[in-house]
Amino acid sequence: MSAAATTVTALTPADEVIAAVDAVIEEHLQTTAARMAEISPVTDELIDPIRAFSAKGKRIRALITWWGYELAGGTDAAKSGIAHTAAGVELLHAAALIHDDIIDDSETRRGQPAVHTYFRAMHRDRDWTGDAVLFGDGAAIIAGDLCLSLSEELFSASALAASATAEAVRRHNDFRRDVMVGQYLDIRLQAAPVAGDELLPRADEVLTYKSAKYSVEQPLLLGAALAGADTALLSALSDFGLPLGRAFQLRDDELGVFGDPDVTGKPAGDDLRQGKKTVLIGLTLQALSNGDDASADQADWLMRRLGQPDLSLDELQQMKDLIGSCGALEKFEAEIDAQLAAAHQGLDALAAHGISDAAREQLAQYALLLTRRSA
Repeated sequence: MSAAATTVTALTPADEVIAAVDAVIEEHLQTTAARMAEISPVTDELIDPIRAFSAKGKRIRALITWWGYELAGGTDAAKSGIAHTAAGVELLHAAALIHDDIIDDSETRRGQPAVHTYFRAMHRDRDWTGDAVLFGDGAAIIAGDLCLSLSEELFSASALAASATAEAVRRHNDFRRDVMVGQYLDIRLQAAPVAGDELLPRADEVLTYKSAKYSVEQPLLLGAALAGADTALLSALSDFGLPLGRAFQLRDDELGVFGDPDVTGKPAGDDLRQGKKTVLIGLTLQALSNGDDASADQADWLMRRLGQPDLSLDELQQMKDLIGSCGALEKFEAEIDAQLAAAHQGLDALAAHGISDAAREQLAQYALLLTRRSA
């Protein structure tokens, strides 16, 4: 058994964690709004869209941070400051999404206008001078930067920060750095030429650093490190968290092509219009490269349309049909299942570290929720 923890019998229910994190975020936004109002009364224009945006989140990373803390034996979660740490993680995520939407020029997020879209509309509605797009994008960049600042404030304000080990500080730094590196790898992959046989490993690299580690593994390890987890437990948690994060992002990529916009809150086929060279696209090209001249023509047809913002609904459907008919979607779903199976294997191994059957069952159910979702 890990020296970092006694037996962990159960984890705090997700709804209780989310309620606690929501309360911290709202309190911090109110405090920030009051302080900013001392500078200028118009600063509420910056806080209001952040509040609306952050309220729509699923709190996945915050929840996993909290559970990581408990899995390593962290106690008195309500008093320890883990709620502030988890809320800080959530605002880091908000910053990443706000900036990501600007980069991708996505009009919507979470079923409502993206933050830059909101600011563009505000400029137009008020009949201000200058370019509404430049204003909207600039204001949203500032809003994202403010979320980063607020995230750091919450982490520093946590009662855990004062006693954080060097390992915990390193995990926190890695968490922030890797998502930014992953974002750059993503936009570079979309822009730079890449040979057909290189697309799949490059797409997998983006998946790992932009989302898989950042969405599950790193918040899990951050929470555990703040509770003083030893190296053995951190390694065991990674064996669970990384494959689960990969399965989570693979599902997200599937939804980016095949998801129902009324459920996902994003336009239909958004990833195809944005030209996302995902693992799903890589598998499609791989499948078509093993065929005849007709398959090569289909691959060329697909790549010429990928990234065209004015794709018709008929063209989108043809692209989806091709991804399905060539066998790529079936192989893609099999990879999700394989990653989920690896996560379950890692989960079983946590029993040796004092994690009870009940706690592991909570994690197993949440893993299914993350990978069998429709939004």
